[in-house]
Amino acid sequence: MNKIHILILVVVACMMLPVGMEAKKKKVDIYDLSLDDNLETPEIDNDKQSKRVQDYQYEVAVKLKKQNYDVELMRDNEVIVVTLPAGQLFAPNDTLLSSLGQVSLKPLLNYLVNPGFYKMLLVMHSDNTGSKQYVDNLTRSRVNAVFDWIDENASVDFVVPYALGASDPLNDNNSVDNRKRNRRLEIYLVPDEVMIAQAKKGRININLIQK
Repeated sequence: MNKIHILILVVVACMMLPVGMEAKKKKVDIYDLSLDDNLETPEIDNDKQSKRVQDYQYEVAVKLKKQNYDVELMRDNEVIVVTLPAGQLFAPNDTLLSSLGQVSLKPLLNYLVNPGFYKMLLVMHSDNTGSKQYVDNLTRSRVNAVFDWIDENASVDFVVPYALGASDPLNDNNSVDNRKRNRRLEIYLVPDEVMIAQAKKGRININLIQK
């Protein structure tokens, strides 16, 4: 191999190095992910870390239930789901977040005080009353209203809004009660990098539950 060939290889290697380093540093933009992808990520490395996250999330879920929230656990108890009836947040067919809605949401701001501890997903649902365009626009405006209110009161760097319209009903829309149940906001508290890093060290030692 002559000197020219060696020089060419060195130049090519130098050109490739910054690209590789940049790609390695680049993080996934949570706003580019689908709801399913955001619910499944970030993954937790092993069962021991997962158990610590599960135990912590269980304690948080218990505290939320004591605050009269409708709470469930999913993804093997790693993700918390808080469900709020749309009627608790908005007047019928309205997109202005009510004063009751603000009171209902305020305690959940505590889970955003430590950036990167949680990823919060806002998922608005509706019944199928009205045209698809109307329903889709309604849920989009409502979830944006919640997002904007959070933005006024906390950081939204780890908050992602989704409007699902009538596409994921809990029940058939064949009665007043069923339609009422389908109109809801689901708030997912997904463990993010900071919580997972603490679990990796052996203990999740931050208390986000304020009185």
